[in-house]
Amino acid sequence: MAVHFLLLLFAVSLVAADDDAFIGVNIGTDLSDMPHPTQVVALLKAQQIRHVRLYDADQAMLLALAKTGIQVVVTVPNEELLAIGQSNSTAANWVSRNVVAHYPATNITAICVGSDVLTSLPNAAKVLVSAIKYIHSALVASNLDRQVKVSTPLSSSIILDSFPPSQAFFNRSLNPVLVPLLDFLQSTGSYLMLNIYPYYDYMQSNGVIPLDYALFKTLPPNKEAVDSNTLLHYTNVFDAMVDAAYFAMAFLNYTNIPVVVTESGWPSKGGSNEPDATVDNANTYNSNLIKHVFNKTGTPKHPGIAVSTYIYELYNEDTKPGPLSEKNWGLFDSNGAPVYILRLTESGALLANDTSNQTFCIAKDGADPKMLQAALDWACGPGKVECSPLLQGQPCYEPDNVIAHANYAFDTYYHKMGKTPDACDFNGVATISTSDPSHGSCLFPGSLGKNGTLGNFTAPSMNSTNSDSSAYNLDNCDLRIRSLLMATGFLIWGAVLL
Repeated sequence: MAVHFLLLLFAVSLVAADDDAFIGVNIGTDLSDMPHPTQVVALLKAQQIRHVRLYDADQAMLLALAKTGIQVVVTVPNEELLAIGQSNSTAANWVSRNVVAHYPATNITAICVGSDVLTSLPNAAKVLVSAIKYIHSALVASNLDRQVKVSTPLSSSIILDSFPPSQAFFNRSLNPVLVPLLDFLQSTGSYLMLNIYPYYDYMQSNGVIPLDYALFKTLPPNKEAVDSNTLLHYTNVFDAMVDAAYFAMAFLNYTNIPVVVTESGWPSKGGSNEPDATVDNANTYNSNLIKHVFNKTGTPKHPGIAVSTYIYELYNEDTKPGPLSEKNWGLFDSNGAPVYILRLTESGALLANDTSNQTFCIAKDGADPKMLQAALDWACGPGKVECSPLLQGQPCYEPDNVIAHANYAFDTYYHKMGKTPDACDFNGVATISTSDPSHGSCLFPGSLGKNGTLGNFTAPSMNSTNSDSSAYNLDNCDLRIRSLLMATGFLIWGAVLL
């Protein structure tokens, strides 16, 4: 099953880059002990987070993100919106300082112009579209308008009568802003940025919305919500809100603007009046959300078209004003310790957020199968890794593919060499992960078994000639041929999954 999921991730990566569905993370900074940007980036790398959204354009953070390949969304803060919305030159200076000066070393892919402006800063609504257009004009002047999209995150609360989704429409009093905004998004190929919080929908429903429906939990068919107009069945609040946005846009005759969810999450702690802000519910929601995006389930209105989503948020923001829950949306504390361990045993290396001393060396997602095969051959040959567990009938033979076998060989070599970073490179096709890749009776070196004990492993010396290694070497040619055929089949399977 884990291999099936990795194959699915690989299939996703074969789609045109602009169409990839991804999970990103928001990075807020209202912390009493905000980690240094280099520490933030180290955490992002360790968690294989490839998409982040900043609530500003902090120079130190942008420098730390340079040459990492991480895709970055920067933000024009609300307090700068009025000035930019009234001055083309101010917008040009902002783009020059915060985008042009860092691109392409820092992979900036989008600019949020303000955040929740229509609901949190209504006096700036009149200049919002002007600010967006001025920012975009500055990108055009710098020949970056195709690389960097421009939009503004909107609260889902501007969508009225959101269920059934087919009857949804935007607050009509906002149409003087929304219509030119949608015109801009459509003409520039940008997307509607939407903040969706099923937690608040659930809390404010006075019991009408079941908790399981908000948390993506599996519902029996008779508990699913049915749109009486379309007869589409909804199993969670998230999908219903996304489709409500699509229907609301269609009501204004905009049918080809994609939705990106810029914020969604669940608090892990709340006050006495917030009984469902718990660690278990936060874990359930975010784990299910991540699986939902990567499974490419899509929504009932657009099945198979996953909605890229940024989780709110990376860190607990302990100095944020408001109720206790406002301080507890993070996946991690400021010291990098996970608030909870996400239930993502089938999601590859992304957000496998156990940051204990257990580290493993595994194949990078999307690594070239031929390069993986070459690295596997080296590890089991000149690298003197004990690879007999990969032979047919042995504990780590299944799943029989180059990724799974490379994972075992890479990790064995990594532990044999003392877990130094250099021991987990293999010409760039390996990466260090905190997610235990052990499966079934195949325990990886350093793995904690089901009983919490270390997996049985004795690292062979560089000159080891024990009989098991010899057995592997006798069958090495067969293993190479099978692995090469498997790599070819892997590419074909990835294409079929599309």
